[in-house]
Amino acid sequence: MPRHLVIGNGKLLINLDQHSLIRDIYYPFVGQLNHVGGYRCPIGVWVNNQFAWLSDPGWSFHHSYVEDSLVTQVVATHHGLGITLTMNDAVHQRDYIYIKRIHVKNHSTETREIRLFFNQDLNINETEVGDTAVYYPANHTVFHYKKDKYFMFNGTNGSEGIYQYTTGVKRFHNAEGTWKDAEDGQLSGNSISQGSVDSTLSLRVYVPGESEKILYYWMTIGKNLEEVKMLDNYVKESHPGALLNRVKIYWQRWANKDSIEYGDLSEDVVKLYKLSLLIVRTQTDVNGAIIAANDTDILQYNRDHYSYMWPRDGALVAYAMSMAGYQGMIAPFFQFCSDALTSEGYLNHKYNPDGTVGSSWHPYFYNNKEQLPIQEDETALVLFTLWQDFQKHGNIEIPQMHYSNLVRKAAKFLSNYIDADLQLPKPSYDLWEERYGIFTFTTSAVYGGLIAAANFANLFGDDDRARRYKTIAERIKKSMIKYLWNEKLGRFARGIYLKDGKWIQDTTLESSVYGIFEFGVLPADDDRVVRTMTAIKEGLSIKTSVGGIARYYHDYYFQRSSNVDMVPGNPWIICTLWVAEWEIERATSLIELESPRKTLEWCAKHAMQSGILSEQLDPFTGAPVSVAPLTWSHATLVLTVTKYKKKYYALNNQELSDVETVEE
Repeated sequence: MPRHLVIGNGKLLINLDQHSLIRDIYYPFVGQLNHVGGYRCPIGVWVNNQFAWLSDPGWSFHHSYVEDSLVTQVVATHHGLGITLTMNDAVHQRDYIYIKRIHVKNHSTETREIRLFFNQDLNINETEVGDTAVYYPANHTVFHYKKDKYFMFNGTNGSEGIYQYTTGVKRFHNAEGTWKDAEDGQLSGNSISQGSVDSTLSLRVYVPGESEKILYYWMTIGKNLEEVKMLDNYVKESHPGALLNRVKIYWQRWANKDSIEYGDLSEDVVKLYKLSLLIVRTQTDVNGAIIAANDTDILQYNRDHYSYMWPRDGALVAYAMSMAGYQGMIAPFFQFCSDALTSEGYLNHKYNPDGTVGSSWHPYFYNNKEQLPIQEDETALVLFTLWQDFQKHGNIEIPQMHYSNLVRKAAKFLSNYIDADLQLPKPSYDLWEERYGIFTFTTSAVYGGLIAAANFANLFGDDDRARRYKTIAERIKKSMIKYLWNEKLGRFARGIYLKDGKWIQDTTLESSVYGIFEFGVLPADDDRVVRTMTAIKEGLSIKTSVGGIARYYHDYYFQRSSNVDMVPGNPWIICTLWVAEWEIERATSLIELESPRKTLEWCAKHAMQSGILSEQLDPFTGAPVSVAPLTWSHATLVLTVTKYKKKYYALNNQELSDVETVEE
């Protein structure tokens, strides 16, 4: 299942499922390590000797966030129990603190005792071996620990703390876990367990008829017992409700840091835009790693995950956030890439959040030949984004800091990794990590990266390098027209492959060819770009009521239909928005912005109830497919809205100016 709600602060990330249950706790990096690993941390309710877990049938849920913030707003109603829970979850904007507030509404006319049970099912350091769960009487809490990872749990009803607690063994022999102990409304009070363990604590409150009371539950995280005790004390002294309010105010001001007009965009689109800014922030580590996605349920399909930083995804996310005005947030990304750059000047396939190289399926040796296991666009797009960031903000210190290492070393690699006969970049893997060849997207990115390097060299008076980078980029552009344009089809090919000593075009209709205008090879209104993008829009549209644009023709990944003429592939959020970006750049009147505006409305319509955007959609139901949230989806929404606003006001001012001229 996708993650319905995510909360974090760049150091701690917590994912909640559709029942408002913790499914992932990432610490001390966003995306690393996961101390829950996709298991549930159940919450149960006991009323008048009746018990129900929030994951049981009988509950109805509504998921959202408090406006423009990273504070959740989940309403759960159980008519059989006669109660409604309104839950607000947040991670402190600075510290390793998670807080959950629960408004308990009693629908009965009589006063009732209501008990809430919170199960802590941790796998510290991503393993169940060697954990300890213990009751700590000094501050009446329960904490779990292993090595240098400590997790302390507490709660209050305003006048009373934890009512009951217990610890025990889970998922070992016949032990199910201490959650089972809760179902009779009582906990046994076992004070310590070690090995594969969990714990459960309860809070109780007496709620008058047709009234409500508030409960708070929280977790603090640290490297030792003293750290979590200090944070626990901070929560109690500050009051958890006051801290939640501070979190809300902080994120509301962060998401609205500028007074921005949104043209004719709808309220739903503006709301999704602000939430997308916030979601991207949760997936970005303070040390620079921009993580693709942190939905561990993808492990069910492939014994790996998306909790990596792909430099390409990271660069395009950083580009979007920079254009939206959040340079400070993405500046560490460039340092991350500078540190990760190999001595040869390229970036590897993907990285763990701590900067180490991630897992890969790109070989060094294939078909009896040695090759670089890279996607060259990943190196190039970092340079492209760094230049776009400088153009937007004019902060010369950031590129100066990275010029000698990141820019010059990467540009040297891009300049040398060229096929001498074609004057195109040598083969590498495509952006989808599926094919090895020379691709229009990759080549466009390399062009954009070299032009960025030439601009930086010129900025810093490095004239010889500026000329060299520019010359190579222009040769690549000329060769792209020669080898990647297909005159018969009237569009650019996906790429070319070397087969039996000859270069063969792959003319599969491919959405990523949008890079030809995005990275500056040709303008959006160039006839060849127009014909290519028109073919993509027409040929990759999903012809169901869901709509959207597929990655490419006959996309196999999570394929939902073999009728590829009707459904060439599942609709992807990013691919659908790429067409909208082209329409925005090409637009010469406000009328021509109607189509991309409708695409943005489409995104808002197909977001999850909470506003989360997935990677793909089911072409028949519109349900999320693959991971959610996907950082790239939210960032592309941010970039498209940013471009739309800019173009809208430019065209609006132009049309007003034209009217004034006519009147004169």
